[in-house]
Parts: sequence; C-alpha cells; structure tokens
Amino acid sequence: MPTSMPLPTSTIIYSDIDMSMNVNPITGDVLKKTGVNAIVQSVVNLIQLGHYEYPFHPEKGAGIRQLLFELPSPVTCQLISKEIRTVLDNFEPRVQTLDVVVEVSQTGTISGYNVTVSFQIVSVPQPITISVFLERIR
Repeated sequence: MPTSMPLPTSTIIYSDIDMSMNVNPITGDVLKKTGVNAIVQSVVNLIQLGHYEYPFHPEKGAGIRQLLFELPSPVTCQLISKEIRTVLDNFEPRVQTLDVVVEVSQTGTISGYNVTVSFQIVSVPQPITISVFLERIR
C-alpha cells in the first residue's frame, strides 16, 4: 500500500508590470509589482476596464462606463456593485469578493461614485479593502 508523502510547499509570487510605467534608474527596465500589490492592481484594472477594451476578449471587463452616465440613484449603485462582483468572480480567480459598497459622491461640480471593494486573496488570510473613485469623463 503506497504511503502519501507531503507535497513540498511552494510560495507563489504574483508579479506584473507597474501600470505607472516608472523606470528603474539603474537598469532602465519598467518596474514591476509583486505579491499583493500585483493582485490589487489587477482588481483595479478589471473594475475600470470596459467591454471590448481587452484584445480578443470582448466579454472581459466590468462595463461600468455606461452606468456612470445614468442619474445617481440607489439602483445605479446596486447595478455598479453587481457588475464589479461579476467581473471579479469571473476573471480574477486569485480573489474571493467579500463586499462591494458603492456610494454616490457629489462635491461641487464633480459627481461620481465612491467604490469600496473588500476581498480576500486565496493564499493570504487577512482581507484587503481598496477604494476607487469612478467618475464620468465628458
């Protein structure tokens, strides 16, 4: 009867290029984000990505942009929240979405939505909360 041996534990290091495109002054290479920062950057990118903007994957994206031109209301906040949950559940397997809170923000002439997303990375025990401000651009 074969005995099962424990598998070696390996730590997965997630990495991605830094979207700010800052350059390392010594090597001249584009900086990279690793670990939790790479996943947070991916979540923010998915939230801001619209349908048909990702090459060869028209279904990838939250499609929130058209909702930003609707009248601010609780229904619009709920639709934005649903779109964010859907895109994260479908296209970011490294995270489990815990909560998405969308609130209308009107300060002076700038109106938009404050979005707070709480999620847990599969390999990290503590939850992470990020805030994004979404506004329409004329």
